[in-house]
Amino acid sequence: MTDIETYRDFCLSLGADVVEKMPFAAFPHGASVLVFYVHGHMFAFFDCDDYGIVTLKCQPDRIEELKVRYDCIGKPHNLSPKHWIGIDAHTAPSDLLRELTRNSYQIVRGKYKV
Repeated sequence: MTDIETYRDFCLSLGADVVEKMPFAAFPHGASVLVFYVHGHMFAFFDCDDYGIVTLKCQPDRIEELKVRYDCIGKPHNLSPKHWIGIDAHTAPSDLLRELTRNSYQIVRGKYKV
């Protein structure tokens, strides 16, 4: 799933509770970062100007296994590598990117559900 609009549409399709924002506009390198939220908390983000790495929430016990199994999994952008992963949107299999994005959404939604 290398197309930015396809990925954006997928994120928005995860639930009526998904909101997208560009909250880092005040920062020089953050103006083009698009963030997806559920219940006011981030579950995915990427830079629209350099759509390469998507940062996602992940269960800590899955992260090392994913890194070993998939070359497209690496460090997250500016977040704790204990709870977040970075996934290369250009090299990741589409089904893996969708599965990990859905997983991230479910983690955050479950934790913060009202």
